[in-house]
Amino acid sequence: MSQNKAESKQRVGVVLFQLGGPDSLEAVEPFLYNLFSDPDIIDFPFARLAREPLARLVSARRAKRVQEHYARIGGRSPIGELTELQARRLERELRNSLQAHVFVAMRYWRPLTEEAVCEVLELRPERLVLLPLYPQYSLATTGSSLNEWQRKFPPGHAIEVKVVRDYHTHPLYIRAIVERINEGLELFRKTNGSALRLPSDVHLLFSAHGVPENLIKSGDPYQAQIEATVRMVREGGAWPNPHSLCYQSRSGPGRWIGPSLPATLQTLAAQGSERVLVVPISFVSDHVETLYELDIEARELAERLCIQQFHVTKGLNDSPTFIRALADLVLHALG
Repeated sequence: MSQNKAESKQRVGVVLFQLGGPDSLEAVEPFLYNLFSDPDIIDFPFARLAREPLARLVSARRAKRVQEHYARIGGRSPIGELTELQARRLERELRNSLQAHVFVAMRYWRPLTEEAVCEVLELRPERLVLLPLYPQYSLATTGSSLNEWQRKFPPGHAIEVKVVRDYHTHPLYIRAIVERINEGLELFRKTNGSALRLPSDVHLLFSAHGVPENLIKSGDPYQAQIEATVRMVREGGAWPNPHSLCYQSRSGPGRWIGPSLPATLQTLAAQGSERVLVVPISFVSDHVETLYELDIEARELAERLCIQQFHVTKGLNDSPTFIRALADLVLHALG
């Protein structure tokens, strides 16, 4: 590329938002404290006064049990490295047409939002795209990350900012999930010989992170968007396989949307399902909720229920198709 063409490219910043995860067992308790201190998660009358002591109490009580989960997957969350990998791959994809710089802003662990803000202000891009790594919008994820950005980003800067709110039906995102499911179905075919077709008796169990029912009743579109994603993935894959949608990771009191992951596995076992492929439909990176909650905890339950074969699809992670989806979202946001 000539120097003139390189100089003519716009300098664009892209911020990838993700929840983050502890990078050591010692980081588990402060990570949980940051989570339970979130005003978009913990909100009730007089919460401003009670939120901090409540967060300290809850994080201290839960730390040991959660540390055991992380110990089973290597002593830390891989989400930091995976998100950084996504950022570098996206940056390389965008630099075909832009002077792109991609930053990572984690909500509850390093690099925290304020660190990303400092990096963006140092670069001073002409335009900025805020891109949450949550395909389906919820106040508890996208909303919380964007609210934190607004709190940390100082006003008065002449940077044009574009926001990607959701992309739960983006064709390339859907295609990336279809590819992962086909890879997962291949595991069953390899186990049972070299049949020409992908196995149609494998039950596709789509599992999404749960949220409280009152959040959905208040107008949060998360559940409807999850259902739309599942519908489009099934249409894109055109599999004859039976399927179900369930929700995991309940972490608080009150009623949460369902059915739950354990209850769904029990139902499948009672119906005689012997082979199950779990698809973590709301996650774009492997982390504790896929590597422990699905691939260890749910697998152990499936074995107790006499389900013969149980696999979990790999996270999207640095899937080339998913990276192209993110690049396309950035380019469309910039117009």
